[in-house]
Amino acid sequence: MKRSIQITEFRLPAIPAIVELMKPITWFPPMWAFGCGVVSAGVGLEGRWPFVVVGALLTGPLVCATSQIVNDWYDRDVDAINEPNRPIPSGRVPGEWGFILAVCWTAVSLVVAALLGMAVLGAAIIGLILAWAYSAPPARLKKNGWWGNSAVAICYEGLPWITGATVMAGALPGWKGLVIPLLYSFGAHGIMTLNDFKSIEGDKRSGVASLPVQLGADRAALVACAMMAAPQIVVAGLLFAWDRPLHAAAIALSLLVQLYLMTRLVRKPRELAPWYNATGVSLYVTGMLIAGLALRHLNGGAL
Repeated sequence: MKRSIQITEFRLPAIPAIVELMKPITWFPPMWAFGCGVVSAGVGLEGRWPFVVVGALLTGPLVCATSQIVNDWYDRDVDAINEPNRPIPSGRVPGEWGFILAVCWTAVSLVVAALLGMAVLGAAIIGLILAWAYSAPPARLKKNGWWGNSAVAICYEGLPWITGATVMAGALPGWKGLVIPLLYSFGAHGIMTLNDFKSIEGDKRSGVASLPVQLGADRAALVACAMMAAPQIVVAGLLFAWDRPLHAAAIALSLLVQLYLMTRLVRKPRELAPWYNATGVSLYVTGMLIAGLALRHLNGGAL
């Protein structure tokens, strides 16, 4: 009896599919935070441009892109049901290529981070560990909204900011330069919750305990608003105490507008979460830059 031999076709993923897998639109938040860190350092850009460019590539197209690849790889079964057109379930990134790309991009990220110094390498290691822990078992932090959103928030705001400041100054920033980005990371937890309102039913079916699933949409919206507002109050207070009253006032004014927008958000969180992302969150990240400029002045840099 003759045995039939099946030969699996070897296919490389197309470049457009790989780029789609990396989700370039998600690179903006960490790259913006990195820019705020660069501004906050109080160091001139002369002679530092190569470090700034490489650092921006590290935070966006490398570390953030890695997190997106990892997430899509470990969500491939759910995506096959809910979003079959995504690169992996559609077969445009075939076989084990999703995992291979995740591992390779992790390695490239570490090599580039090492070129920028040990402090940046340390930040990249933390970010990549959180990226894998967010999506991959057994940790799979995304299964719980408190832990998962915390991991994403620190990777999107705090770590890139600290990385930017470190790249510019050649050393970790002082305590003032650490507490401000960590406060904005705390607030970003609320921003992450806004992204969960669109998938409440799907999260329930797949066992993902997002905050809207755990608390209900109305209570989750209130918690998200409180988490976004509280750190901005603290930042404004700190800047005022540090003799930066104009920067503090600008952040306070921005927060007042956000609070008004939040009164609308909490009435219809499912419907208005995308709207608030485009309005209130834009004011939030503008405040980050204002805080970065305040730190720049405190560090002796010219505005």
